[in-house]
Amino acid sequence: MTSIFREGLYRGRHVFVSGGTSGINLRLAEAFGAAGARVSVIGRKADKLEAALLGLKAQGIEARGTTADVRDWAAVDDALEKAVRDFGKLDVVVCGAAGNFPAPAAGLSANGFKSVVDIDLLGTFNVCRASFERFNTPGASVINISAPQATQPWAMQAHVCAAKAGVELLTKSLALEWGPAGIRVNAIVPGPIADTEGMDRLTPTPESKEKLAALMPLQRMGTKDDVAQVALFLGSSAASYVTGSVCAVDGGMMLVGGGALMQIMS
Repeated sequence: MTSIFREGLYRGRHVFVSGGTSGINLRLAEAFGAAGARVSVIGRKADKLEAALLGLKAQGIEARGTTADVRDWAAVDDALEKAVRDFGKLDVVVCGAAGNFPAPAAGLSANGFKSVVDIDLLGTFNVCRASFERFNTPGASVINISAPQATQPWAMQAHVCAAKAGVELLTKSLALEWGPAGIRVNAIVPGPIADTEGMDRLTPTPESKEKLAALMPLQRMGTKDDVAQVALFLGSSAASYVTGSVCAVDGGMMLVGGGALMQIMS
């Protein structure tokens, strides 16, 4: 990744990434590590965790991790305690674990709805809350990963809309409460990012991906590096007066509206 940030910007700092074993979140872990951070990651599946750690270490990144389900408070608390023992107090925490699948509300089970809300919203709270006493303050930063569904109603996505709307207001509430403690809390809203599991589910064919890109004001799908650049900024001292912000990295998708993706999915 060609970065606007100098090499070593995060040297000596500890970055924790939930859901950091795959997709956008793994790319964020790689980006922070490339900038010098010691990186801790958690994920639910042991095989993905092992592969992620091998990949991070192959890039020369000092990385550790453990399996944990963000819905499980005790597991999250234990994982963060281990991370702090390994690398010291937390400078940046990325809450990225998420779940998604397209389903009509009338065909969505209560368990399916609850599963997404528990992973996205409860999981974000658990990681934030368990981090609070472990932050290196002042100057610590939380970056929550949201989605366009937080503010735009989408068919087939009622569960995600509810969960991510909660994530964004949680972000702002924590920014309000934790600012005096020297902790900044912001959110990133990735738009249509290529080569991600979520986008592959929503646009499963090359044709649907091409149609979606054509609807974007910037006329392309985003990349994981597009998201990583914004995360590097928000976690750094360059963003020292930024808190409670929700930053869209979506190529202008919010200007088009959720109906754009609905057209592709229909």
